[in-house]
Amino acid sequence: MNHHVAPDLGALPEWDLSDLYPSPDSPKLEADLVAVDEASQAFERAYAGKLATISGADFGRAIAEYEAISETVCRILAFAQLRYSGDVSDPERGRFYQGMQERITDISTHTLFFTLEINRLGDERLTELLQAPEAARYTPWLRDLRVFRPHQLSDELEKLLHDLHVVGTAAWNRLFDETMARLRFPVDDRQLTSAEALNLMTDKDGAKRKGAAQSVGKVLGDNVALFALITNTLAKEKEIDDKWRNYPRPQSFRNLSNQVEDQVVDALVAAVKGAFEPLSHRYYALKAKWFGVDQLDYWDRNAPLPDDSDRKYTWEQARDTVLGAYRAFSPEMAGIGGRFFEANWIDAPVRPGKSPGAFAHPTVPSVHPYLLVNFMGKTRDVMTLAHELGHGVHQVLAAGQGALMSDTPLTLAETASVFGEMLTFRAMVEAETSPARRRIMLASKVEDMLNTVVRQVAFYEFESLVHDERHRGELSPDRIGELWMKVQADSLGPALRFHDEYRHFWAYIPHFVHSPFYVYAYAFGDCLVNSLYSVYAKGAVPDFPTRYLDMLRAGGTLRHKELLAPFGLDAGDPAFWRQGLDVVIGFIDELEKM
Repeated sequence: MNHHVAPDLGALPEWDLSDLYPSPDSPKLEADLVAVDEASQAFERAYAGKLATISGADFGRAIAEYEAISETVCRILAFAQLRYSGDVSDPERGRFYQGMQERITDISTHTLFFTLEINRLGDERLTELLQAPEAARYTPWLRDLRVFRPHQLSDELEKLLHDLHVVGTAAWNRLFDETMARLRFPVDDRQLTSAEALNLMTDKDGAKRKGAAQSVGKVLGDNVALFALITNTLAKEKEIDDKWRNYPRPQSFRNLSNQVEDQVVDALVAAVKGAFEPLSHRYYALKAKWFGVDQLDYWDRNAPLPDDSDRKYTWEQARDTVLGAYRAFSPEMAGIGGRFFEANWIDAPVRPGKSPGAFAHPTVPSVHPYLLVNFMGKTRDVMTLAHELGHGVHQVLAAGQGALMSDTPLTLAETASVFGEMLTFRAMVEAETSPARRRIMLASKVEDMLNTVVRQVAFYEFESLVHDERHRGELSPDRIGELWMKVQADSLGPALRFHDEYRHFWAYIPHFVHSPFYVYAYAFGDCLVNSLYSVYAKGAVPDFPTRYLDMLRAGGTLRHKELLAPFGLDAGDPAFWRQGLDVVIGFIDELEKM
């Protein structure tokens, strides 16, 4: 077992990636690369140009072969990516990751024809092929693939774009990641990474928060021309791609891949924007009052409350808290969660060069997910652990659907994580005997929810403005800063004071670079879970935990309408979103009374 012992946190696990591959130079990895290359070429010879004439049973076998190839490809890439995340400042890991991406791009060129050819089949022909049970089991995958049918280009163009990806989007992503990993933020006499500097913005000491915030603003400002170039280039690349593919608007591709209709996202965004006042504006005014001021400086937005003695959790306490909350809801859920701790599937310590933030990587169904967190013992870190473990449990449950159908769209991928977090939060509040600590926990939860719902919808608005304006020409760093400041002021309200250096804070957010318009998925997941949780809390649905785990087991086979139906919920109904937001408004009501 790999462990890193931190003085006040206990033994923190470091993940063991050998379940994927023993090492970057392992013979098994090289053998898989050779085998998957041969399999892809054989696949192309066997099926290219034949889908119009083969039998349904052969079509089913072809999809199964395609799935097996995809599984090996994803396994190799997951290994390279997880190794890289462990230390993005290590040039050898960067080279290895890039090298694997390039080899996989060459290999997958041979299988690219398959999905393109499926989408050229007429509906009648596909219905005929699906009569065969071998093919029928892949119906949900085919349904999701056909959604992109109207936006598909010729095989030759698709191949060209596929080959160019490593020197296009992927290269700009890498430039962003390596630049962020290299930057150092001077605070007092220390040179901090972005994760450490941003973490100081939740420190108890106001002077430290201010120092860290001003340093982040200054260093991002010194590098803002580069970040603006990355942003402008990726937005333009997206615009070109969208134009060729006939997407009606910049958000359309994301919504389609999330299997959610444009109008459902519009309803969510409208509901959140309509609730800025009773949510963020009201809460931050309340927080300013607790601090004895009329306005909070932006670096105090996530400050601990004046009477908050933030309790330190050891890793063991964090684990027991989260698994205890999971167990009270469903022993099966806690059993799956426990395996992550027992088998070293989690990387917990903060290390120089390690990817900041937290994520759960599903890898492939035949192995298991891995979690990355940067654990510093705060209450919020316990919540983050509960969140990422929720993803992990979801990925384990959905693995039975196989490589092509286990993945959930982003909007539903956030369900299990936010639900796990909510279970943990409720358990922690109920166990807390001191009214002062309860108030602090409630305020902290409200802040997390505002960061998830209000802030992410504001991020989505900001991206929409940037992409819309990019159509008319390149945006200067100043202009991007202006759009950022406007959206921040609208969403967070008059109780916050923004200083000039804050105009550069858009530059560090990786989602804008890695996955345009991803951010609303967090708000979607949070509001959806709030609605789901209120159904659970009311006890209105019999055998809720069983239905809930069945929903997770479905992976990507069902859409949000079918998944929510057993709970009597419908995301297409604007009242559904309001019900989710009312949970947060209720928490703020409670805080006002305290």
